[in-house]
This record gives sequence, C-alpha cells and structure tokens, in this order.
Amino acid sequence: MDQLQHLRGQIDQVDRQMMDLFRQRMELTRQVGLYKAEHNLPVLDQERERQVLLDKGALAGPALRPAATILFQTIMALSRRQQRDLLREGAENPGLRRYLQARSQIRPPVAHPRVVYQGVPGAYSEQACLNFFGPQSGAQGVEQFEHAFEALREGRADYAVLPMENSSTGAIRQIYDLLSQFDYFIVGETTVRVEHCLMAPPGASLDTITHVYSHEQGLFQCEQYLAAHPNWRAVPQADTAGSAQMVAASGDVTRAAIGSERAAQLYGLQVLARGINHNSQNTTRFVVVSPRMELREGADKISTVFLLPHEAGSLHEILTIFAMRGLNVVKLESRPLPQRSWEYMFFLEFNGHLDQQVTSDVLHELAQTTGDFRVLGNFRSNLE
Repeated sequence: MDQLQHLRGQIDQVDRQMMDLFRQRMELTRQVGLYKAEHNLPVLDQERERQVLLDKGALAGPALRPAATILFQTIMALSRRQQRDLLREGAENPGLRRYLQARSQIRPPVAHPRVVYQGVPGAYSEQACLNFFGPQSGAQGVEQFEHAFEALREGRADYAVLPMENSSTGAIRQIYDLLSQFDYFIVGETTVRVEHCLMAPPGASLDTITHVYSHEQGLFQCEQYLAAHPNWRAVPQADTAGSAQMVAASGDVTRAAIGSERAAQLYGLQVLARGINHNSQNTTRFVVVSPRMELREGADKISTVFLLPHEAGSLHEILTIFAMRGLNVVKLESRPLPQRSWEYMFFLEFNGHLDQQVTSDVLHELAQTTGDFRVLGNFRSNLE
C-alpha cells in the first residue's frame, strides 16, 4: 500500500507540472488568437493541425501514438474554442440567430389542440396521440408524413405526432428528412409498445391467405414470422391500420394485414396470430412537432441538427464540446445531404434545459464549430 501511495504521489506531482505547462500553452494560444484577430486570419488551419498531430504522435512513439493523438486533439480543440471566443467566430451563424428568434416567440402549450398523425384510426400513431394528448385530442389522420407537416404550415393543425425511430428497425428516415426541410420544433415525445397481429376477414385462416399487407416497417419487424410462410406474398402499404382497413373492405379471405389489435377491432377483422413481431420489446418512439417552440414543464432533453465540414476530426470536436461540459449525449443520427456525396447532416440530442448557462455555452460553441445548426426543441424525455 505504501508503494501505491508513493506512485500516486508521483503522479500528482507530474500532473501539477502538466497543469503549469497547460496554462503556459493556453496563454500562448491566446496570443496566437490575438494575432489572428489583428490580421483577420481564421482560427482553423487544418493543414497545420494535421501536421502537429503527426509530429506529437511521432514523439510519443508507436505504443502511445493513438493516445497522444487523442490528447492533443482535445488540447487543440480547447485552444480553438479560446481563439474563437476572441475572434467572436460563430456570432453570425444563421442557426444562432434563428434560435434566438424562436426563443423570443415561444408559445405556451395549446389548450385545445388540433392534432394530426399519419394513418387512419387504429394506427400506432393514433395511439401515440392518445398517449400524449389524451382521448379528448380528437386527432385526425392524414395520408402521408408530408401532409402532417403541410397541415402545420397551413394552420390546419397545432401539432403533428410522428414516428421517429423503432427499437427494432432504427430511424425512420422520412421524418428526419422532413425535420431538416421544415423549420419546426419538437415539443414532446412518447413511446408505443408495438405488438403486431395478423388479421383477416371473418372465415379466413392461415391456409387461405396468399397476400399480407402492412407498412414496410411492420413487414420487416415480422419477417421471421413471414419467412415461416413462404407461400405468402408481403405487400408494402402506406401504414398498418390502412392495410387493415383495406383488407376489411375487400372481404377477401386470401388477404391479411399486419397491425394493432385495436385496428382489427375497429375494422371487424379476426386476429389469426398475436405478437408476431420477432422482438417482443418492439417499441416506437414518437415526437410531437409544433410550428412554434415551446418549453413545457419538466423539459430535460434538447434536440439539435447541424452540418459539419467534410474534414477529419470534425465530429470528434463536436462531441468534445459535450464531454468537456459534462453533458450526456443520448442520441446521434446522421443523414446524407442530397446532391452532396459523402457529406452528412447530424441529429444530436443531449440532456439539458435551454435556460441553463451551460446550454447557452454549448449552443454558442456549436455556432462556432458547425457550418449551420438548428435547435429542434427542448422537451421532456418520455422513453418508457
């Protein structure tokens, strides 16, 4: 134990030396920042940083090269942050102006909201509306996801409830794309446990079925069950409940649908099999989208979207911002940029509240380090 304490004491001594050197380094980089400000030079010199990382890795030797690279990436990110504050880089980022404008126009939750979802009664999206707004919401279905956003744009709805991701099949790409296109906000979230049923008109049986209809996600989530019936043809449709509605209207015992048991009850179909999705914990996360920003009680999750330059280390720098502030990143999703090969838009969610100083600091740093960014909303986490 005495030897361990001795070694720890030596480490503390080295750390004090490192801290003295760190302070010296940050003072030097501050002076570099002042020079850049005086001569109108940008903070980031990518070629210079690349060479510095190569040199530091070589000094560390083969065994410590990866660790040394990570260490100096972090140190250099802190230096860039210091210099950007000196140069006020990012102050004119359009995303920062857009966020401040949205904050000035925050509205309280609508008392008697008009709510839309994609699908027809019996859809899991309708259940999400009931979960979040209660049975009094009188939610209305629309045919396509885009139509829900259009209803918000045209003032025909106050909120849209839309599926964001599924625990079995991942992100629902259309929603991410639409959120990037429309300048709207996430004000809430809820989850719905998905238990798919195979349903068909009265008189049907597993032997009479030849075609099975559902949303492509529903078919995928039940692919193991469907694989056990190779003679059935799976036919993708716009949504699960709409498939049930169509099958019921046909009265054809060769047709079946995959959807919720509530859909079977609503459309008079008999359930031939329950729980046919291969993941018994299958859950879909839904988000509540609003044309105006809101800050509801208990808001503890912030959603952002940003573009990054196609450069090595750019995402690492973003993640460092959150790590250095002690903020927990809970979601990171990327979507390709149309007509820009191998460049991506990132959706990132982290725990926090917009009224906290640490959040203001993070958003300022995002404005400094991204080409453009948006705050999609601050809402209460509700992932059950």
